[in-house]
Amino acid sequence: MRRPLALTLVAATLFIPGRAAAATPRYENPVSAPAADTFADPAVIKGKDGVWYAFGTSDPLKAGETTPHVFPILTSRDLANWTYAGDAFSAANRPAWATPTAGLWAPDIRYTNGTYVLYYTVTDTTLNAGEDSAIGVATAPSPLGPWTDSGAPLVAPRPAAGGGFLWTFDPAQLVDAGGNLWLYYGSYFGGIHVVPLSRDGRTVTGAPTQVTIDNRYEGAYVVRRDGWYYLFGSAANCCAGPTTGYSVFAGRSRTPTGPFVDRDGASLLTSRVGGTPVIQPNGNRWIGTGHNAVVTDERGRDWFVYHAIDRNQPYLNGTDGINRRPMLIDPLTWTGGWPSVRDGQWASDGRNPGTGREPRAGRVLLRDDFDRPPGPGWTWIRQDPRATVDGGALRWPTQAADLVGPDNTAAVLVRDAPRGDYVVETKVTIDLGVDTVRNYQQAGLVVYAGDDDFARLSHVAIWNTRQIEFGRELPYAGRLSYGGMVEGPPADTTWLRVAHTVVGGEHRYRAGWSTDGRHWSWGGVWVLPTAARIGLISHGGEGAVASFDYVKVYRA
Repeated sequence: MRRPLALTLVAATLFIPGRAAAATPRYENPVSAPAADTFADPAVIKGKDGVWYAFGTSDPLKAGETTPHVFPILTSRDLANWTYAGDAFSAANRPAWATPTAGLWAPDIRYTNGTYVLYYTVTDTTLNAGEDSAIGVATAPSPLGPWTDSGAPLVAPRPAAGGGFLWTFDPAQLVDAGGNLWLYYGSYFGGIHVVPLSRDGRTVTGAPTQVTIDNRYEGAYVVRRDGWYYLFGSAANCCAGPTTGYSVFAGRSRTPTGPFVDRDGASLLTSRVGGTPVIQPNGNRWIGTGHNAVVTDERGRDWFVYHAIDRNQPYLNGTDGINRRPMLIDPLTWTGGWPSVRDGQWASDGRNPGTGREPRAGRVLLRDDFDRPPGPGWTWIRQDPRATVDGGALRWPTQAADLVGPDNTAAVLVRDAPRGDYVVETKVTIDLGVDTVRNYQQAGLVVYAGDDDFARLSHVAIWNTRQIEFGRELPYAGRLSYGGMVEGPPADTTWLRVAHTVVGGEHRYRAGWSTDGRHWSWGGVWVLPTAARIGLISHGGEGAVASFDYVKVYRA
């Protein structure tokens, strides 16, 4: 029996076809249960018959299964209770141009020109020698089929300049204000692009336009609202098991082809890549909150449909393999022209709401301005002699070392954290350049329970991008698991904060950042089972120098 959520989460109303308006059933995430234990990359449409249809990526549906369902379909009358209804493809109608072992991923379902149209990713085609992903299209008279593939890629494999093929993943259709059709697609290797489509949505009619820089976003979904086009993009690793930091960000533009910028005006195409958080892991059980669709009910309420991972049960079978990514829904709210899931509370989880209010820094408990070498209270783990105090700052060249993995050779400067809730802050200046590949130099804060149990918040070079990453490593099932969530763009000088609170005996650490030291943004949460020390890191590769002006600790 499903437990009801708090009333504040179920105050919306949906229309049931053929009946008067009724209160939304008191859903509990994941809504795909018990029909499907995993249902990744969900796409949802309301059929002409009044039924909601959800299409998922090709995976086994239930624990214990090993054979993938090829685009499984769930149906619902209320968006809350779902039933398995079949698969879009079988061996008989699988695209002939897909290799037998190709993955069929990330469907997008639309009703276009009197026909249901399904777009999807094919990871390997028969056209080239492997890993040449492409976008396919199929049509059907009903969401339940029968589905007929077009017989060839809609977006063909795209050769990369240095060899191989760009990642042609994650299609999503848009109808613009003039009734014109567009298709968005792409991923980290190559970035997200958009092309115009024919009126029936089955032919590309023009050249692609790149709308996000590579190495940051995938899983595009675009909606039109109040004269703006909002691009939702998922960032970080979708599938890192218990350390999956997958999250969704947004940018907006006046045209379908961009440029898309975030709430602070940062472009999604620049090296210091922009993005306004829409949903991130919030400290409850749900991590890896990403790859969304947006649906609107008959009352005009927007719902955010996405997948997530239960950090206590991250795999479908055992402790490895397919990540268990069930389907969730939550209200999508709009404040000041920007979307956020549950008005910034993010994924719902019964009576465990997650982040709640944004942290505030109170009185100063500790401050070190580094006018002398780190003294009492500070401890070096593998001291780096190159770190010196000069001109009122700790200057620390990035090391050719790292904390990630079993070979812990990087230095860490730590001190005990205060008891209770607190916020730790530093101001770090580091020149990592822009638009060049410099993996993975970084500097910032660390929450350190041990070499194999930590969270770090740093300004980092990730290929050609410069990002703020909140990474997490922990021991899991006899091995180490590492993953990260990313945040807003850094600057030459970036202020970083980590806010600590204890909930249900667990220690939650939330990332914060600023580019002026006055206006703060707050992002995702990692959870550690025990209290940890706080400190600084500067590693990931030689070639840069981090300058830390201070470390402050506030009462939260």
